[in-house]
Amino acid sequence: MITTDFVAGSPCWLDLGAPDVPAAAAFYSRVLGWEYEPMGGGEDMDQEMDEDMEGGMFRKDGKVVAGLGRLTEEGARPAWMIYYSVTDADATTRAVERAGGTVRVAPRDLGEWGRMAQYSDPLGGQFAVWQPGTTKGAELVDETGSLSWTELYTTDVAAAKRFYGDVLGWWFSDMELPGGGTYSLVTPAGLPEKRMHGGLMELPAEHLSLTGGRPYWHPVFHADDCDAAVARVTGNGGSVQMGPEDAEGVGRLAVCLDPSNADFVLLTPSGD
Repeated sequence: MITTDFVAGSPCWLDLGAPDVPAAAAFYSRVLGWEYEPMGGGEDMDQEMDEDMEGGMFRKDGKVVAGLGRLTEEGARPAWMIYYSVTDADATTRAVERAGGTVRVAPRDLGEWGRMAQYSDPLGGQFAVWQPGTTKGAELVDETGSLSWTELYTTDVAAAKRFYGDVLGWWFSDMELPGGGTYSLVTPAGLPEKRMHGGLMELPAEHLSLTGGRPYWHPVFHADDCDAAVARVTGNGGSVQMGPEDAEGVGRLAVCLDPSNADFVLLTPSGD
């Protein structure tokens, strides 16, 4: 499970790069019940990245759950970026380079809030890290309308395990999927399996159509009622790639796209 104690190697933040910020803000507000706070409306870890950048924060029940910014990188697709907590972003950057990854955004300070960097793994999966200052990350996780899991679709799970194990110190355990195949569960180093926070799924490149075959990370959001949440997705210009369907021992889930084709998963966990 994801928590707000933000141990090293655990998910701590996520933000969406969108071509139309007002449209994205309206979509996620309707689907997940978020409230959008434009930049400058409150304390904002992203503000010093670019004073001209359009964006802000999403809140759920008054607590910050995610960020939103205008997509400015040429050729980039709209997507969620997941950040993992680290104690030293510069040391992590060196580890990324040693392990064959690419530094997309070199470590940089965002005021007193913290220090960030963005990378690609050797197969192209993009992720980021956050070295906390006064801001540790999201204020609400693993509750309705917030981040509850992270997932990598990759063409080579073994290679991904080597890379992320070296860079973030993750531990892995495998489970067999009911329909065949293996799902690799991710746990921060030194923590029990109940603190697992994500998974790795191996898929052939032709199944990764969103990125032209390149691996990618996406967030999983907790939904009280997956089917009702999916109806809000499709009713507000989004679409569904898979589901809703039941996953034994996991819950009811659906893989969704927002109106600009940024992907995310909705999950009603078993027992909810």
